[in-house]
Formats: sequence, structure tokens, C-alpha cells
Amino acid sequence: MAAGAGQDGGGRRWRGAGGRYFCTAGRGLEPFVAREVRARLGATEVDCVSGKVFFTAEAELSDLKKLKSGERLFLLLKKHAPLPVSRNKGKVLHEIKSLVIEEPRYWLDIISVWKNLHGHKEKKEHVSQENPLPLKRKSEEEMNIATKRQKTETHFEECQAGAGESCAVTGRKSDQDFQAESKTSLEDPSKSSEEKAIENEKHSFSFRVSCRCSGAIAKIFTSQEIGRAIGIAIMKQFGWRADLRNPDLEIFVHLNDIHSVVGIPLFRLPLANREYIKTAGLRSTIAWAKASLAEISAGAFVLDPMCGLGTILLEAAKEWPEACYWGTDISDSQLEGAYVNIRTAGLVDKIELLKASVKALPLPSESFDTVISDIPFGKKFKITKDILLLPDILQEMERVLRVGGTVVLLLSQDLRKHVDGITKRVENDGSPNAVSDGANETAAVKAVNIDGSSSSAAKGVEPFLSSGQMCFGSLVPDGVYGVSLGKTDAFIYKYKKISTAGNR
Repeated sequence: MAAGAGQDGGGRRWRGAGGRYFCTAGRGLEPFVAREVRARLGATEVDCVSGKVFFTAEAELSDLKKLKSGERLFLLLKKHAPLPVSRNKGKVLHEIKSLVIEEPRYWLDIISVWKNLHGHKEKKEHVSQENPLPLKRKSEEEMNIATKRQKTETHFEECQAGAGESCAVTGRKSDQDFQAESKTSLEDPSKSSEEKAIENEKHSFSFRVSCRCSGAIAKIFTSQEIGRAIGIAIMKQFGWRADLRNPDLEIFVHLNDIHSVVGIPLFRLPLANREYIKTAGLRSTIAWAKASLAEISAGAFVLDPMCGLGTILLEAAKEWPEACYWGTDISDSQLEGAYVNIRTAGLVDKIELLKASVKALPLPSESFDTVISDIPFGKKFKITKDILLLPDILQEMERVLRVGGTVVLLLSQDLRKHVDGITKRVENDGSPNAVSDGANETAAVKAVNIDGSSSSAAKGVEPFLSSGQMCFGSLVPDGVYGVSLGKTDAFIYKYKKISTAGNR
């Protein structure tokens, strides 16, 4: 099991039986991550901020990899208050370097946790102490303290080192001075146990630094400059060598006006990259979040009437395999892609596909326990006259759903206005056959709570709800969740069916 140390937001050290981690999340998915780490890992000390969830857990690497709602997972090295920014660039650089050079013993404790998680074995091919210069020089020439210049937060992509982003390491002591310094330290018999531990780690690892910064500090330094300063500090502190292409570990640094965070990615690829999805459709984290709201139980019948490439069905069937899944779509190419995905995931016996229009599903009334769907929108799907079909689509979903069942929909900002218009119309005159022009937006809503507190709508996830009960036939609202699809904002709507359609 992982065991090690960590630090809280004030920089104070804590020690516990578990490792301290943080997971990046798309905007609006933080409460889903918080709920999942508690349920799946038994996590404690869960702390949410925009785009990240921090938590403590005692878990194996295989368990950590099962997280589905987050983007990337990191072992936390340091979480600190925002760095003080002043006109004195040298002073600010010193503060940046202090993220690395303070408490080296603590860093080595975290590296030990990382080793234990990965079952890491010491490399036999250490840098030669007799002739380290050629390799050292090559390493520093290749050193890329990775980065992208970002003044705005990007929640779906983490900065990675890449071609064209390298920066030279300059203004440091000569290789000979650095080598002599290392030898003197190695030969000093009066070194403390901490210093000896640091020396034992020298040349044990190759590394690269990925840096992302925004806010006030980004107005003074570029990500390249910050990454370069941290990279040099690490090389001098631990003797590790830089390796852009295939490092043993990556040091991730994120500086903004909220906090300073340093961590080590636990996996090369993001958690959101599902190995069982051959062709991606809806983002997997959004699909999983929707399925988690649907209250799927063993033996339940689940329908996606506009399944596209089947991402929602795949995420649901992987997580809740004891249910029965059906997907329909009017497009042959989408169904073909969905079948390839289902076959790749090994779920052919779990998911049935059928060509049908969502306006007239060839399915019995009240035959499904759950309906989950992503109503198409975006560049390929514009708001046109087809919006007039929304009442028919919702009516068909309501018809095939059993009483007590759940509907979970993903809507764009524009579609949300039209759905709210439909539900308002139903509330006012009982007729769903006319669509509002969207001018009547929902009443003021409260923001999504990202502290992971309990909610009646979803355990640990707080929706924002409108002030009125905007029903559609027998469907009553059970939560609205604002999420981000990168450049596009979207909303997850959840409804419960309280009576047979037409008999409210």
C-alpha cells in the first residue's frame, strides 16, 4: 500500500497512512470526482477547487487507475498558497525555486511513495561518476522544461513537453564546477543522514518539467522561464538528469492566483483516454458522469435513443455490467462505429443496437428503467427547424420509460433554453406542442457546490435547480449540472418519471 507524506494548502507537513493525490477535472466535474474517490477509494481529506480535486487514499495503482470522472491523476508534492508577485524578478524566481529546494527529505519521501506504487527498481545503468560530462552535457542540451503559454485555464488538456518548446539552460555553473561540487559532497564524511539519502538518489532518475501558469505570475514570467528555473533547481538539488523524450518521471507545476501546485503524474496517458474505446464520441468523463446519475441497478434496462458512437453505453456497461443496454440511431455510419467500439470493448453480449428514429421508437411503452442521451449539438449540429422536433423526442423518451425511471440528458446552452421553454409551456397550459423562443430563461439558479457535500439528487453532487417545478408530462426535474466540453458549456438534465405518461 502507498504510504508517505504530504502538505496542506498552508504548506504545513502532514503524515498519514495513505498517499496524497490530486486529480484534474473538467469544469463542473469536480463534485463527481470527489464523490467517486470517496466511493471507490475510501478517500479522506477531500478538497475541491476549480479544475482539481485533492484527496488522501491508501490504494494500489490498479485501483487508482479505475477512476473514471477525472482527467489526469497526480501524486501531490506540494500545494501552496499563490506565490507572492513583485517587481523584483529575482525575488520571485527565488520563491519559485523554493518549491523544490525546501525540505529535500520530504521530496524523497514522496518519490518513495511513487516508487512503491510503480514497483520501481533501481536502474543499473547509473551515470558514471568517473566520466559524467558527455551524458550530462547532452542531457542539458536536450532539456525541455515543458510548457505552453497559457493565461487561461485549459481543463481538458495538460501541458506536455513537445517539439519546439525547448529552452536552453543558461546562466549556471560550469559542468566542471558542478562535477567537483558533487564529488566533494560525496566524499564528505560529516554529511547528515538526510544529505546521504539525497546523495543516494543522485542520478537515480531522469526527469522533465511540465509547467502551466496563469494569472499575475504569468504577466512576469513565461511558463518556459518558470520551468527552466525549476528544472535547474532539481538538477542541482538531486543530481537528476533531464530527459525530454523518455523520462522516468515528470514534474508537473501549476501556478495561478489560487494556489501553487507541484505533482508527479501517475500515468503517462490521461485517465480519460479509455483503452476500450476505439473511436471517441462524447468525452468519456462526461459520459461516465451522466451514467453515474442514472441510478443503474442490476437487471435494469437502459436505453440511449441517439447513441451515436455508443460512448455513454460503453461507459455505463463497463461500470454497471449487470444491466441490459440498448442503443438506437438513425445513422448507419454512427451505428457501424458504435458496433466497432462495442466489439473492441468486449461488450457485444451486453449492448444491443437498433436502427430507429428517436421520434418513433419501435419499442414498447414503459419498457426501460433509464434513458440516457446526448442530444446532438456543436459544429456539426446547428439549431435549425429540427428544434421543433424536441417535444416529440422528449415525449418518446417519456413513453418508453417506466414509472419511477430516470432520464438523463446532455444539452447545449441553446438547447437548454428550448427545453426550458417546453417545460415552462407544459407548466402553463399543459401542452408540449409549442416551443418557446428561449426568451424565458429559467429563474436564478445556485452555483454547483464543489465541496462534495451530500445532495438528494446525487450522493456527493450538488445540482443547481430552478425555482419552479418545470415538468414535462410525467417527468419532474431532479437536478441540472453545469459542465464544460472545452470551449463549449453544456448542462446535464436529470428527470424522474412520477406517473404513467398522459396521466399526471
